[in-house]
Amino acid sequence: MLQIEERSFHHGIGLWRLGFRPFFLGAGILAVLLMALWMGLYLFGLELAPAGYPPVIWHAHEMIFGYAVAVIAGFLLTAVKNWTNVQTLHGPGLMALFLLWVLARLAPFLLPAGAVFLLDVAFLLCLGAALLHPIVKSRSWNQLVVAALVLLLPCANILFYLGLTGILPGGMRLGLYAGLYLVVAMILLVGRRVIPFFIERGCDGPVQLVSRPWLDVAIVVSYGLFVVLELSGAVRTAALLAALLAVLNTIRLVDWHARGIWRKPLLWVLYVAYVWITLGFLLKAVAALPGSSPVLALHAFTVGGIGMMTLGMMARVALGHTGRNVFDPPPSVWWMFLLLLGGAVCRVLLPMLSMEHYTLWVAASQLFWMGAFALFVFVYAPILVKPRVDGRYG
Repeated sequence: MLQIEERSFHHGIGLWRLGFRPFFLGAGILAVLLMALWMGLYLFGLELAPAGYPPVIWHAHEMIFGYAVAVIAGFLLTAVKNWTNVQTLHGPGLMALFLLWVLARLAPFLLPAGAVFLLDVAFLLCLGAALLHPIVKSRSWNQLVVAALVLLLPCANILFYLGLTGILPGGMRLGLYAGLYLVVAMILLVGRRVIPFFIERGCDGPVQLVSRPWLDVAIVVSYGLFVVLELSGAVRTAALLAALLAVLNTIRLVDWHARGIWRKPLLWVLYVAYVWITLGFLLKAVAALPGSSPVLALHAFTVGGIGMMTLGMMARVALGHTGRNVFDPPPSVWWMFLLLLGGAVCRVLLPMLSMEHYTLWVAASQLFWMGAFALFVFVYAPILVKPRVDGRYG
């Protein structure tokens, strides 16, 4: 890929100049539409799910391989450019990749499972190739782990489709959980890189956070073992590792805490998202006990952890990479983050207090989620579509 000549780019449409732009906008719109459809399916029994998909399975698949993967695509196509100093996909190439993602989201409603499989997996493979190119070209071998995680996503998706078509019994569950844990792995990896960096530079006054190399190694090793055991069905041993991960990540949260983050929405949202991931591990450990449900852990990971982390990163990256001041975000970010936090509380914590009103808690969580992402789209669509305010390309 050619480097972009440095000149003024104040005019025109900026949507196809860097990966975060179309994929963040698409992810925000999809987040609202998916949840609206899921509300229709779950609460009102509307027959909206694609043919051949159990409704809850379609919902789970699209939240992981549709929404979360779109945010990952936008973030990494942008971050890898910074990490390697090589221009990532843009222009017609970026437009084609985004169109492939859109077609894969529409395909279950229009095409047979085989065609859906080809589109969905093709998108993930093309994304992996788009990330590998600048990494290999710049010989930034330390970034290969990120590309490797992305290239494992089509493997998880293949397992899902093998299960959906009846070729591999249990494949749907295996593929969905493999996809979920790959997304969580990326949050742990990228979060370790950026959250302490953002906190140290974003708080008012000097902040020096604690760094423990042994803790980083322990989390990586423990998480890898947890995923292998969880996917292989060794539930009790995986629960022990989940408990260990809850402890290890609590130590990390203590090390990363600074009082100044609570005045900065673009900081506390990432920190709180990591709290939800940690709570997810704790609830995963508890779920191994008799009479406990794994659903609360699942939604601590997804609504709280993945939801808040991705929304927070989209809000920050979109400002920074359009030449705006990340230390002075739009006031509305407070509301979108609080709405999503309310959704996580309704989906995870309130059912612990009272299962009697479970359907009400789910409905409230769905409404909070849609409100948060609708607000994101309303506020950030102009930012994502218009050129950078400083006239640079990107």
